[in-house]
Amino acid sequence: MWENFFVPRLNFLLNTFGSLGDLHPYIAVGIGLRDRGHNVTIATSEAYRSRVEGEGLRFHCVRPDIVGLAGSPAAMKHAYHPRTGSEYVMRCVFLPPVAETYQDLLPAARDADILVAHPLAFAIPAVAETLSKPWVSVILQPAVILSAYDPPSISGVPELELFRKCGPKFWRLFWLVARLFIKKWARPLNALRRDLGLPEVPNSLDAMFSPWLNQAWFSPVLATPQPDWPAGLTTTGFPLYDKHESDQALSPELEQFLAAGDPPVVFTLGSSAVLAAGDFYKESALAAKKLGVRAILLAGSDARNQPKHTDPHIFVGDYAPYSRLFPHAAAVVHQGGAGTTAQVLLAGVPSLFVPYSHDQPDNARRITALGAARTVPRNKYRAARVAAELRELLASPTVKQTCARLAAQLAQEDGVRVACEGLERLALATSASTAANQIPGT
Repeated sequence: MWENFFVPRLNFLLNTFGSLGDLHPYIAVGIGLRDRGHNVTIATSEAYRSRVEGEGLRFHCVRPDIVGLAGSPAAMKHAYHPRTGSEYVMRCVFLPPVAETYQDLLPAARDADILVAHPLAFAIPAVAETLSKPWVSVILQPAVILSAYDPPSISGVPELELFRKCGPKFWRLFWLVARLFIKKWARPLNALRRDLGLPEVPNSLDAMFSPWLNQAWFSPVLATPQPDWPAGLTTTGFPLYDKHESDQALSPELEQFLAAGDPPVVFTLGSSAVLAAGDFYKESALAAKKLGVRAILLAGSDARNQPKHTDPHIFVGDYAPYSRLFPHAAAVVHQGGAGTTAQVLLAGVPSLFVPYSHDQPDNARRITALGAARTVPRNKYRAARVAAELRELLASPTVKQTCARLAAQLAQEDGVRVACEGLERLALATSASTAANQIPGT
């Protein structure tokens, strides 16, 4: 704590939306800031109140609440459509109520020194401009960056992979056309900005980045800075956190299963894609039987995900903290969300990706290219294919060596500390600037 002795107590407002993979990094950084002596408020959906307050952080409720989305199978099907899922989430869930989100944020933002925004926190820039507050853009995955030098894979459009080697000129033109196409997405946001007397934004994607500070809360393992990254965007490393309410331990039943035999293959779809699992768990159970391995299915609470027949070699559970479970796994089969991917990398075990939507195909491509994973397209996820891919993964000493090397690299990173230090520097610099402007003659 001595290094922070002369840092004044600051007030941080962190606004995030989405799945647990979107919430957990903000809780991790919030705890880091609190432990450095600051006041931290996390503004998010009401559904996450107990998780935030359970860590002793301040909670502020903002709309929209994700309960309606998570409780609707039809909505989740739209949200995880491989081609249109991201558009649905932005245009149908988070952009329409942006004016309500703005009103909800104002009371908590008035006392904040710094506002910290998730890419879906579209109201934060308007709040910051209205209150003359500095704000920080945070991204959790490189897929958000429309780089011409390191273009992301776009979910639902695998044909674009054929153009990956075309070079920056092609991709600059492609992103220009894409920005024109999505310009209409920003209509609710620009309606709010007009009402507030603020200038309109060209599109909702570029509006995600801040003129003050941009942080990438992921490891350089995933991506390294490119010439066309947003100004000042640097990688911090993953801020990791995966507690479930107040329980961080594995259940006694799961502990007993792990101790009873060889390391199992873990099949999971995180906290969000599990709500649109389809046949994932059925095919996973069949693949484990075909391969002759023990398996753990983290199937969530949806009864549709439960296998029809019990098997002593297959453990079925709702949830388990990944940091405790994954180091005991032989491999992990997962959707490729940023949080799940980080935990698998840190555990040093191979991945079999089955990307559903959003950033997941891009994360899968990057880790597969590093030699630490293989990928099965969602529409080809069948037991025979999965068993064959897992057999290759589990038999490869090169994959094991690569996973161990990447885990060692991640173990040297401290995403929470680096993120907190960057946020503190901005807060102190802007506070000093404000103080100087209040002194005559400066």
